[in-house]
Amino acid sequence: MPYIPPEIIMEAKRMDVLTYLRNYEPSELVKLSGNTYSTKEHDSLKISNGKWMWWSRGIGGVSALDFLIKVRGLDFIEAVETIMGNVAVTTPTYETIHTSYEERPLLLPEKSPTNDVVVAYLFCRGIDYEIINYCLDKKFIVESLPYHNAVFIGYDEQGEAKYGAYRATNGNRIMGDCSGSKKHYSFRMLGENKTEVHLFECAIDLLSYATLCKLEGKDWRNMNLISLSGVYAPKRDMKESKVPVAIEKFLEQNPDIRRIILHLDNDIAGRKATQGLTLALPSKYEVVDNPPPKGKDYNDFLCIRMHINQNKFREERNGER
Repeated sequence: MPYIPPEIIMEAKRMDVLTYLRNYEPSELVKLSGNTYSTKEHDSLKISNGKWMWWSRGIGGVSALDFLIKVRGLDFIEAVETIMGNVAVTTPTYETIHTSYEERPLLLPEKSPTNDVVVAYLFCRGIDYEIINYCLDKKFIVESLPYHNAVFIGYDEQGEAKYGAYRATNGNRIMGDCSGSKKHYSFRMLGENKTEVHLFECAIDLLSYATLCKLEGKDWRNMNLISLSGVYAPKRDMKESKVPVAIEKFLEQNPDIRRIILHLDNDIAGRKATQGLTLALPSKYEVVDNPPPKGKDYNDFLCIRMHINQNKFREERNGER
């Protein structure tokens, strides 16, 4: 195997994929908007803010070296030699990467033409069909390709998507935020109630609570339901607790809110986060702790109440793939 000095390898690793393509393969770049690009060869491969994500394969990276190895199929030595061979001919002009949180564009995966897998997944977790269809109609939830994940989307005041969280539908615990997500606009369902808001750790719990409200004859459409996209619990001093940006922004825009109901999990993190939030929220609010009566979270409680065996659905979905 050819020997490549470490300093040459470090130089090759330094080059981001946009710099590489713009300098050495400009015809391969397709500009989508702002600083977001795809490639002619793979339209599901998105490049933004110095990073790239190949949604159809579920892989991504930062450097041109990653790109040449994972996308082009070159081995490590070939990839380094390709980059440095081009550099030897033409000195690259490096891109200025915008790292500002506000400037990072949201990268959502490609949408599936149908939502059948997501509908089956949510229904098998006990979520009511009417609520599922409401979210699909509003484009709060979409099904992605190629893995048919559920993607929960949040919008700003102008109706532009600013947040996306994906969750595997095959029983695996694969979940996370889409690149460029702004948690100020996390997944939510807002109603006409001007004085009260309900907070949840994740979208599934929010939808589960809405389903429980419908079962009890309550008007879930009138409620303000917000997912915090996870919770923050200080490791030591509860006084260090912070108000999550998702609810902070909502409270700024809705000054008439007086009551905040916390529906966080029954685990250690959820209980600590509840304590921390109760201390961190201004005293003008009535803060109510309302965890699920049974189970770890509200989806557990919903499934217990409806006698749903989630393991059966996981086995069926895993058997299909």
